[in-house]
Amino acid sequence: MMAAARTFIRAAEYWVPSSDGSLLEFGGGSFGDASRLAAITPQLCFGRGEGLPGQAWENGYPVVLPQLDHSNFRRADAARAAGLTCGVAIPLWQGTQLRAVVVLFCGDDEQHAGAIELWRNVPEVSPDMGLVDGYYGTTGDTFEFISRNTQFRRGTGLPGLTWERQAPVFLDNLGKGSGFLRADSAVRVGINRAYAFPCSTNDGSVCVMAFLSALATPIARRIETWQPATHNKSPVLVSGFCDTTGVLGPAQAAASPLATPQGQALLSRALADGAPAITGSVLLLPICPAGHTTAVVALQL
Repeated sequence: MMAAARTFIRAAEYWVPSSDGSLLEFGGGSFGDASRLAAITPQLCFGRGEGLPGQAWENGYPVVLPQLDHSNFRRADAARAAGLTCGVAIPLWQGTQLRAVVVLFCGDDEQHAGAIELWRNVPEVSPDMGLVDGYYGTTGDTFEFISRNTQFRRGTGLPGLTWERQAPVFLDNLGKGSGFLRADSAVRVGINRAYAFPCSTNDGSVCVMAFLSALATPIARRIETWQPATHNKSPVLVSGFCDTTGVLGPAQAAASPLATPQGQALLSRALADGAPAITGSVLLLPICPAGHTTAVVALQL
């Protein structure tokens, strides 16, 4: 039996405000084989502007960490020991209230290409969405150059489409009429899949976080998008993708790792209050593009 391919997203954690609101405290994590990272993380806390979670809190929008040896990242040695190469911190806002900061760590190498992009529109500055920062790893300079010099109108390209829909977008094959405007340069460097979702901010700007990977490198084992049901019924699996079974929809809900009573309860709570959760290897990430929760993304690492 062949071993499962390593995912691009390999570890996840979330941080919640302390009772007095002065610090971010560890809320939970799933670290895979990153044992050193798992051992040292729960004892940490971060003030506003401190570390990767604190920086996202201070900025008010997501932060990409393209190099783990950045002075604002305390756990670089433990992360590198587990093969992690980059990370991103995503603050979850409900209005001006910070609910949590979710941190995702990724890993890639010459055989397993991956990239992270943060796109942002500031309405007072431009009608377009431009790249704030990104990690391009082993994909080479050309794709990065094109990305850093491209802007998107609402509804165009992956960032613009996610912006328009205000919902997660998954593109399974960038080379087959996917609407990914940089497809030619992406496919040439081995990038074939993309997943993006809108992020909440506290300053009126619009942000989209995108993860790109090769076919041999799943972004995650399983990606699911859940939305609230009407008439107090259970949450609805509206879309997703599984590395082994392909495209997901409502008919595949029974096979979800969240199909248990506990999983459904966690989904319902995340949809209701916008707070993340981790159960086993599954992260529940609320999507709150306009300050209120419209969906929950479940990432199985």
